[in-house]
Amino acid sequence: MTKTIEGTWVGYSGMARTDLAIVLVAAAAGVAYAGARLRRPVRLPKPGQTATVIMVLAWLLAVTAFLACAHQYVSALRQHHLLHGLPSDPITPVTGACVVAIFVTILIVARSYDGPVRLASAAIGAIAAPMLFELPFDLIVMARTRPPVPPDPAVYRVLFFAPLLLVELATLSFLTFAPMVRLTRATFFSFALMLAVFAVWALSGFGYPATPGPLAFNVLSKILAFAAALTLFLPPRGAASTSPSAARPGRDLLVELFTRRQAAELDQLQPERLEPGDHAVHRGLVWQATPQQRVLVARVRGQGRERAQHLRPEMAADADLVVPPLRIALLAGHLASFGGFTLAHQALPRHG
Repeated sequence: MTKTIEGTWVGYSGMARTDLAIVLVAAAAGVAYAGARLRRPVRLPKPGQTATVIMVLAWLLAVTAFLACAHQYVSALRQHHLLHGLPSDPITPVTGACVVAIFVTILIVARSYDGPVRLASAAIGAIAAPMLFELPFDLIVMARTRPPVPPDPAVYRVLFFAPLLLVELATLSFLTFAPMVRLTRATFFSFALMLAVFAVWALSGFGYPATPGPLAFNVLSKILAFAAALTLFLPPRGAASTSPSAARPGRDLLVELFTRRQAAELDQLQPERLEPGDHAVHRGLVWQATPQQRVLVARVRGQGRERAQHLRPEMAADADLVVPPLRIALLAGHLASFGGFTLAHQALPRHG
């Protein structure tokens, strides 16, 4: 059982409004769950040149078909003397204000892009945002429009809404053209809130916005739809500080300074290669190394513990045989052997 009120569709009543509310609550919960499962923003796939041409042509064909079918629908209303005058429409000014607001906002947040990209993105956002509201809204009211057009109202409803739904879907597909569009949690949550408002509106009958209650639900749900569309164009948090263009120069400078320092150290080390002495004194070369260098460890090969106990420090017979401080950096795991000595390096501290 339904109740007809002033407007372009018949409101819900009885179990019909309860069923509608349940469906809308389930849809809102599903969208919110999908948003909660989204771990990071997702960019929409970018169509190729051929796909872009096809999408634009499909949109043009859908608009042309809708205009032709709408003309037939209005002609049938006039033929049966059913078009006596349009009802009041308090929602159109709200829609217009939201379109202007989202267009200007996208222009502001897209300052990092070129002028043509900014304008195109703002235009796409302005025409796609109303479709986030209209698509589910039309699915709700399409079977309850008034007045019914004889002889078969269902046929005329299909004639009007089928191309209209195609226009809405084709318009939403233009979001893939904008390079800054990303699906975020805020997008899902905003759209879920819009569906939740629809559900509350359904409990009250989902009536035409001719009274304060339905008008408030209509305005609030439309604002949420535009908010969901705007979240698609918002830049990520900290984009200015973490963008590659901002972070790369500092990183490259550090790498360059580190490379130059390493090259200078290698140039300094090259003349100081370790060479075995031509004249060895008793018990081998005398090594002069500081603990801070921690580069080489000398270990006597083949000497027994008993003989090592009798070793005492001796002065070099010839000062030329004293090897200067060792600054040779060996690669990890390499060994260098000189006569009876095995030189093993300890790990150098790594530069972070």
